[in-house]
Amino acid sequence: MRQSSAAARRVTVTAVSLVLTLGAAACAGPEDGGAGGGAAGKAAGAPAKGGTLTVLNAEAQTDFDPARLYTSGGGNVPSLVFRTLTTRNREAGAAGAQVVPDLATDTGRPNKDATEWTYTLKEGLKFDDGTPVTSADVKYGIERSFAAELSGGAPYLRDWLVGGDTYQGPYKDKKGLASVVTPDARTIVFKLRKPEGEFPFVATQTQFAPVPKAKDTGATYEEHPVSSGPYKVVKNENDGERLVLERNPHWDPATDPERKAYPDRIDVRSGLDEAVINQRLATSSGADAAAVTTDTNLGPAELAQIGSDKALAARVGTGHFGFTNYLAFNPKVKPFDNPKVRQAISYAINRTSVVNAAGGSALAEPATTFLPEQKSFGFTPYDHFPAGKTGDPEKARALLKEAGHPNGLTVTLLHSTAQNRTTSPEIATAVQEALGKAGIKVELDGQEPNAFNEKRWSVKDAPGFFLSRWGADWPAGGPFLAPIFDGRQIVTNGSNYNHAQLDDPAVNQEIDEINKLTDLKAAATRWGALDKKIGAQALDVPLFHPVYKRLVGKDVKNVVISDWTGVLDISQVAVK
Repeated sequence: MRQSSAAARRVTVTAVSLVLTLGAAACAGPEDGGAGGGAAGKAAGAPAKGGTLTVLNAEAQTDFDPARLYTSGGGNVPSLVFRTLTTRNREAGAAGAQVVPDLATDTGRPNKDATEWTYTLKEGLKFDDGTPVTSADVKYGIERSFAAELSGGAPYLRDWLVGGDTYQGPYKDKKGLASVVTPDARTIVFKLRKPEGEFPFVATQTQFAPVPKAKDTGATYEEHPVSSGPYKVVKNENDGERLVLERNPHWDPATDPERKAYPDRIDVRSGLDEAVINQRLATSSGADAAAVTTDTNLGPAELAQIGSDKALAARVGTGHFGFTNYLAFNPKVKPFDNPKVRQAISYAINRTSVVNAAGGSALAEPATTFLPEQKSFGFTPYDHFPAGKTGDPEKARALLKEAGHPNGLTVTLLHSTAQNRTTSPEIATAVQEALGKAGIKVELDGQEPNAFNEKRWSVKDAPGFFLSRWGADWPAGGPFLAPIFDGRQIVTNGSNYNHAQLDDPAVNQEIDEINKLTDLKAAATRWGALDKKIGAQALDVPLFHPVYKRLVGKDVKNVVISDWTGVLDISQVAVK
């Protein structure tokens, strides 16, 4: 997952003085939101249609064009306007990590080796102007995502579709993409370069949203995109800073069991300070009583204040998203070429102090596996270097001695200066202190975010030791392990995510074999086994998986938080 997607789920660390008056916090008792045991506050009574939902966000919903959006499961706000061939199951917890049909009648029909996928559109699908949605519209929507003028979307189709690596989009190539075939108005077939058993997950991304060719206005399409979902855009100001959605009168809920679409109107206001967002949600006065946020989390200071008010705490939703924060090694750089040095660092890590630096146990869970602790990823428990909760410095010293460093050693750790509690100074300092107890002196190299990312993603200039993080584009093992450990994905002249530059033929082959599987449960088991196998090489040190805490207004009902996104699903929210 590219980092801008991850940034939308960052932990807010600004301490604010929340207004915790009883009147502002009044709401019904807590109800289980199904998100890892966390409570998700809901107002009394069954959800009903009507009213206006306000969305208070820090980041603007820029590039509101299905070709340019980088989403998983169709996105959050975008999913209200753009339907895709498949989508995420809109249920709480683990059930929400499943892919289900959306525009299509099923999640796709593969040929024998999963190099060809066929979809049939449901009957009765219409755009917001009443015209029917056809397979040609889906094909055109995909083709325009290849245009250089509309860059920014997920890269999978460029890599997976036959001819996708050279296709330049419909503005330059009027013939279209031959590997996307539409034999009739309801059928669309995709021809792939190699087996891809997880193609139904990719079909959830907004590049699969239909776009009528006659309504395409190129770079300005985002201002008034044609809707296939329950809402249409009636206002888009300052490139998504203010986005107003109203009902699409031609949306038929009979074709869309996933989106509840309770509110009549959705008003998205962005560019707000994170502390102000949380204060407004806590106070819940006026329109803010029916407000949510899709990008701002609560931080440790805010949670400490909220904890003293039961009614307000009942309005905090808890979620888990497939994300791992870790220490990365580059074995091409000494002394990290020595496995025993890497093992020593693995034993020396004090995960309790790292979790505390990340905001405490309410916001982070210790990790010993690279895959997140969710069944859909194929999570297989292992701890190859068991050091307990606070590390094992003596075991680390013994390994250093075996590695030829009886008197310890000095290493440099690259980290970001951004105050994000993931790759930031707080985490780096916790690592420094833990390793110091094992005789490893850590010199910290803090770089501003752009320089930090450029350095850690460079094959040429990558350091031997740095903080990093990875989140999956969909809840499966493929987009988690392949970019990090597939040797064929090492990029020498751009952003390289394979930090260890691992190019193991056995690992590469196993990735290929798993990709052939269309049985996602069987694939998950194989991904878990591969994670365990790679983990034994100590190519990284998993540190923690983040936990997301978000506040909702006092009149918000039907809070659903799934393991796909880890955050409130706006398509399920009601305010009446």
